[in-house]
Amino acid sequence: MSDHDAVEVITTKRDHGELSGSQIEWVIDAYTRGEVADEQMSALAMAILLNGMTRDEIARWTAAMIASGERMDFSSLSRPTADKHSTGGVGDKITLPLAPLVAACGVAVPQLSGRGLGHTGGTLDKLESIPGWRAALSNAEMLDQLESVGAVICAAGDGLAPADKKLYSLRDVTGTVEAIPLIASSIMSKKIAEGTGSLVLDVKVGTGAFMKDLDRARELASTMVELGTGAGVHTVALLTDMSTPLGRTAGNAVEVAESVEVLAGGGPADVVELTVALAREMLAGAGMGDVDPADRLADGSAMDAWKAMIRAQGGDPEAALPTSRESHVVTAPSTGVLTRLDAMAVGMASWRLGAGRARKEDPVQDGAGVVWHARPGEPVTEGQPLFTLHTDEPARFERALASLDGGFDIGPEGSSYAPGPLVLDRIG
Repeated sequence: MSDHDAVEVITTKRDHGELSGSQIEWVIDAYTRGEVADEQMSALAMAILLNGMTRDEIARWTAAMIASGERMDFSSLSRPTADKHSTGGVGDKITLPLAPLVAACGVAVPQLSGRGLGHTGGTLDKLESIPGWRAALSNAEMLDQLESVGAVICAAGDGLAPADKKLYSLRDVTGTVEAIPLIASSIMSKKIAEGTGSLVLDVKVGTGAFMKDLDRARELASTMVELGTGAGVHTVALLTDMSTPLGRTAGNAVEVAESVEVLAGGGPADVVELTVALAREMLAGAGMGDVDPADRLADGSAMDAWKAMIRAQGGDPEAALPTSRESHVVTAPSTGVLTRLDAMAVGMASWRLGAGRARKEDPVQDGAGVVWHARPGEPVTEGQPLFTLHTDEPARFERALASLDGGFDIGPEGSSYAPGPLVLDRIG
């Protein structure tokens, strides 16, 4: 018999109390085993959302989630490891060029990624648009690939922080996703259990991000940096702007194509800037700060690492990417300068075209998405293509167009546009 029961834990937090280490360990373990019911964990999650947690509680909660499953160990590898986690954005294809770029610099990248839900795209969905590529690898396959290729992007196995998997789906349907202690412990329990030596967090801020507000984003970032550092992982966070979508594409195959452009030494300036900035942080964290990642984009070695990584997971990096059956062009209503492109509007349009999913079990379309032909600050001419929408089902165009309505501004010719910085702050 345990000294604890679910109601006692719930009422402690309901009444603004601090949960003890043993209460936290008990409730996470009992919930993972099915002894604490979903409705009880829902009540506790809501109490945490409303009343918060101390840093000590969050650290213990995270440790209990890690203890619910296995821990991976990369100490047998011949090179140091570094990983990156993004809190999710629109057009955020950064993981795709980043993992092979860092691998080309001599640091192994064990990138456990997820699928998209709602308006933010999922890295695995993007890569699955490459013919033959597979997301599911065993731990042994992952280790082999990290040694031979230096980079792997794959789905997290069921063994890592199973408590998180269970709690994550519960938060989704109970209105408790926004709780900073629960977001921080969810992300960090998986990343610490994954066993990476250093970690860079890309915490997005702005209309298209989960965190709209800079202060809340900073609180989340510093909580996660503290959790990582406390667990012995070299952890740094960059707060980056997500008011404007990244690059010129949002979707699946269209984002893969853009990532390949970056690896070929081209691609949109903002995608290159953020990829290189995150690569520098990952290399510094792994003790390889003297290597300049920009050189590896220029000399083709990052592209070689990309092709090797895709081939190792059954994909054909030379194969033509899937395209959607239907497309629709939106033209510029006036001549002038594009002064605003709203990330949320673009993300919703891409989702409604079929690039994302409303429920975890929904399929996604490989070819669906949005391409924009101008970025803020660039001139546009009335009648020129502003967006191209892609989908297999033309019935989807109407709702996607409704998402874009009001999602951009065109100022008069000669309008001055000063873009804000992409990296807003660094914590750690």
